[in-house]
Amino acid sequence: MFSRVVSAWLQVQVPGVPEHRITNIFKPLATPAASERTAAYLVLAITAVIFVVVAGLIVYTMVRFRRRPGESALQEPPQVYGSNQIEAAWTVIPILIVFVLIGVSARVIAAIQNASPPAQTLKVQLVGHQWWWEVRYPDYNLVTANEIHVPVSPDGRRATYLQLTSADVIHSFWLPQLAGKTDLIPNRINYTWIDPREPGVYVGNCAEYCGTQHANMLLRVIAQPQPEFLAWITEQQKPAREDPQAGDAKAVFSSLSCVSCHMIRGTSAVGKFGPDLTHLMSRQTLAAGVLPNTRENLRAWVNDPQQPKPGCFMPSMKLTGPQLNQVVSYLESLQ
Repeated sequence: MFSRVVSAWLQVQVPGVPEHRITNIFKPLATPAASERTAAYLVLAITAVIFVVVAGLIVYTMVRFRRRPGESALQEPPQVYGSNQIEAAWTVIPILIVFVLIGVSARVIAAIQNASPPAQTLKVQLVGHQWWWEVRYPDYNLVTANEIHVPVSPDGRRATYLQLTSADVIHSFWLPQLAGKTDLIPNRINYTWIDPREPGVYVGNCAEYCGTQHANMLLRVIAQPQPEFLAWITEQQKPAREDPQAGDAKAVFSSLSCVSCHMIRGTSAVGKFGPDLTHLMSRQTLAAGVLPNTRENLRAWVNDPQQPKPGCFMPSMKLTGPQLNQVVSYLESLQ
């Protein structure tokens, strides 16, 4: 009963995510998250006991020493001074609780970090930027953004190992149903791993304040059966789609400074400051999860990124109506 109440309280519905896929730390669907749930239950149990004891003492004090009829408002109850027993209790007990929590946390962290990798392991490099995620698959020579596609592991024989670093400030990787928080630190590589047990979309976010748009630095893990994952890899490895009808639109895009920030493989766009756009329209969202990836939202994003994501580093290009139509048409062809 306790777990159901806490689970319902912490259950968060994310816009654009199906009703059945929610960010709920008490419904783990990967080995690391399951270990962390057990530790969370222990912490909640200890803090619940502390709350009950403290609240009970407060209520007892209010009832036991309340002013009774006929007593003066200035009359005080007997005062106790220098109780060695009380001072020892409120010193020793908190120290013991702290050491228990430290020990449990260290054990869970060590168990996750020292776990032996399964025979089938996918390597992913995740780089945090203000305010989006760069996703690299070194074994496939592939770069994408804001969505991590991984094979599902219903039998625990597959896992995805992530190398985490940052290009600017400290960020933090957190997928409540798959893994706990792990920091992304400039000039340092941290590691974590996930093994999703069910196909679906798992929503996470940056868990370390990193600037103006920290709250809108969302991340999605899309767990797929192995054949679907390999098919996705094959499509993503292809260069940008050449649509003969988009020739004029491509020329307009190539003439703008967009090519200085964004990469589109097989074209003159070789920028690396912003997300790779080679297969932009295969993604579910825009602006690191802020907007569903539709034509209307794409047009609004290109026209003025500061409206949906104030403070982001993508400027408004001040395009004319025809230019905007051409750029959006070209980006829509990047399947």
